[in-house]
Amino acid sequence: MRVMFFGTAAFAVPSLERLVRSSHEVVLCVTPPDRPQGRGLRHEPSPVKRAAERLGLPLVQPERLDTRVCEGRAAEVGVVAAYGQLVTRDILDAFPHGMVGVHPSLLPKYRGAAPVAWALLNGETRTGLTIFRMNERLDAGELILQEPVAIEPQEDAVALTARLALLGAETLVRALDALAGGRAGLKPQDDSQATYAPKLTKEQGRIDWAQPAEAVARLVRAMSPWPGAATAYRGAPLKIWRAAVGNGTPRAGQMPGTVVCVEPDRLVVVALDGTLEMTEVQPAGRRRVGVREFLAGHRVKVGDRFETGDRRQET
Repeated sequence: MRVMFFGTAAFAVPSLERLVRSSHEVVLCVTPPDRPQGRGLRHEPSPVKRAAERLGLPLVQPERLDTRVCEGRAAEVGVVAAYGQLVTRDILDAFPHGMVGVHPSLLPKYRGAAPVAWALLNGETRTGLTIFRMNERLDAGELILQEPVAIEPQEDAVALTARLALLGAETLVRALDALAGGRAGLKPQDDSQATYAPKLTKEQGRIDWAQPAEAVARLVRAMSPWPGAATAYRGAPLKIWRAAVGNGTPRAGQMPGTVVCVEPDRLVVVALDGTLEMTEVQPAGRRRVGVREFLAGHRVKVGDRFETGDRRQET
């Protein structure tokens, strides 16, 4: 089939690359205009734009999506993967086979912008990938294919998203093959089972050391790469990028956030019901470092306290 591809984020790139290697033809890629990013606010292309240029595919970057992007392309189906912009009814109706979405959850669970992060935050042990026919409601269209996966014990959002992106690419091609051959069995979603995964905020990245150690560890895994799990040490912001639940339990009277172990390559902090062992951190304005390098430059000692991060200061 002739495919028009709508995507922005890195999650979409494996799907685009796999389509190019399939029997289907990508007739156009649609991605947003280059946006200012980073401290210097330089205009940077989206990962999908970079991929489209590398693959030699036609590309447009409309500020506002409308049916003009579909004119003259004779596309039979639209594919949406991590696009991040509203797709209206007139766009949905522009393709004979409609539009299909690639979504990193087992719909109807975790509809929305951040399904991987919310699955980790909620302590899920499994998630998956869904290919569905899109309608005007958020991630609510008929199911075409689903593939469940187990979440690894220490897997963070970056690793899990990358794994689901590869699975999505293969599942997408199978779904398009089925649509082209009239073999796709469309199944309505059960709205009564729907849960939602809204876009994350910076505030949600703040560590509350009075939470259980497992909850803090899940927060660290879920907030990678954005906004990062934030705490503060001696008044300075600090992000924790990698950490695991420790073996110790707090002694009576120990306040959450208290440092209970400092060794050349170990830094252990008390949470509500246990401890958290940090392995990779990032001081404000600095690069990410292992805990050994952090301790070499900071005189952390047993009894010091980590506090809730100040989100007004970014690392």
